[in-house]
Amino acid sequence: MAQTPDWSKTAILLVDLQNDFIHPDGAYARGGQGAAEIAALPARLQPLVAKARAKGVPILATLFTLVPGRGGEPLISPHLKALRPFLKRGDFAPGSWGQAVVDELQPIDMSVEKIAYSAFYMTRLEWLLRKTGIEHLVVGGIVTNGGVASSVRDAHVRDLGVTVLRDGSAAFSPAIHDEAIAGLKPVARIRTIAEVMAEMEA
Repeated sequence: MAQTPDWSKTAILLVDLQNDFIHPDGAYARGGQGAAEIAALPARLQPLVAKARAKGVPILATLFTLVPGRGGEPLISPHLKALRPFLKRGDFAPGSWGQAVVDELQPIDMSVEKIAYSAFYMTRLEWLLRKTGIEHLVVGGIVTNGGVASSVRDAHVRDLGVTVLRDGSAAFSPAIHDEAIAGLKPVARIRTIAEVMAEMEA
């Protein structure tokens, strides 16, 4: 897992860094859900995203989405409804402001809507990566033990190389974040944002 990626075949993957999750006017803030570590991610990731963009490394993003059902009510999985009872019509809706990636990390080169933790489950991400020749993903986002971990493991079983950004990912508690990072060490390179930026320059 120690090999530096071939940057011509690498993309940055931002997991769920969306307005409804992070912005003060988003769905989670309205529901009283948040964490300082999560709120800090866009500013922390912005220099890496800018450097990648300057180097021609694509910026990919996942967009967690609540698909509207009949009458416009969102189709919410039972476990999510139990965890986040405040979610309502319009939250994470396709094409909405809340679904979009936060402004600090725009523009995004390619994005995929997702309906569950993994960026690969019932999405076009794998097709997109194969079509664009991407063989390695540098992954950051939220939450470390949910969308990030699930996506990283699914990338690994598809023989994609993965670098996880230790300080470019966050969970609702530092302890849970640390446990998730430790659990990913067998399937991914673990690096800081500064280390990956240095690798880009090497």
